Amino acid sequence: MKKRVALLLTSVLLVGILAACGTSEKKEENTSGNEDKKVLVMGTSADYPPFEYVETSKSDEIKGFDVDIAKAIGKKLGYEVQVKDIDFNSLVPSLENKSVDFVISGMTPTPKREKSVDFSDIYYTAKNMIITTKGSNIKTVEDLKGKTVGVQLASIQETLATDLNKSKDIGMKVEKRNRIPEIVQELVSKRFDGVIIEGKVAEGYLKDNPDLVGYEIETGEKDAGLAIAFQKGSDLKEDFNTELNNMMDNGEMEKLILKWLGNGETK
Repeated sequence: MKKRVALLLTSVLLVGILAACGTSEKKEENTSGNEDKKVLVMGTSADYPPFEYVETSKSDEIKGFDVDIAKAIGKKLGYEVQVKDIDFNSLVPSLENKSVDFVISGMTPTPKREKSVDFSDIYYTAKNMIITTKGSNIKTVEDLKGKTVGVQLASIQETLATDLNKSKDIGMKVEKRNRIPEIVQELVSKRFDGVIIEGKVAEGYLKDNPDLVGYEIETGEKDAGLAIAFQKGSDLKEDFNTELNNMMDNGEMEKLILKWLGNGETK
């Protein structure tokens, strides 16, 4: 009888140990699952309201039209999107050295950029504006002849200014700065005669600076489109394109355009 009781107690104890081991292993699996949550790092130059910017009086959060697009797509694909602020001219190199997974930053596909990165479909069609001070008598591209004009370094506006100098023989002096607020401040301080920036971004500065005026640039060419940039050969491109087109078809993109830009045209 004693042997049977001892054997029974040993069996109960062994079952208890095995059950405890099973519980411990399950918890470990759950913890591991949380640690393995998928994350994408998004590169952007957070000086481009309303596309991407920081409202420093409220928080250090980077927000804007592009950020909302990226996070919406990330959520649909099962990713957490972490936003990284980088100077615009360093965004393409950041993709090349794989320090970010994708870039969305009011960026236009160009032949030069396409040699280094892959682009999504166009998600927004942008227009460019000349911003100048009231009384400057600058209203058109031709009025920039011989003037000092500010642009953001490595931006499509820098390319535009260079092309205008060649095609129209304007002879304007093109000055480059890393950040949009820098070139606007140079204009306000009268070190620049004018600046060229994207239309919706320009509207924000015009609203905040009553001494500035803006005029849309008419080049007769197709307006520049904005796209998301990826590392060469990235599998993300196809997935993002699918979700971008879904957002355009189901009205989500139009809602974001109205939220951030007031009016706009998707393409």
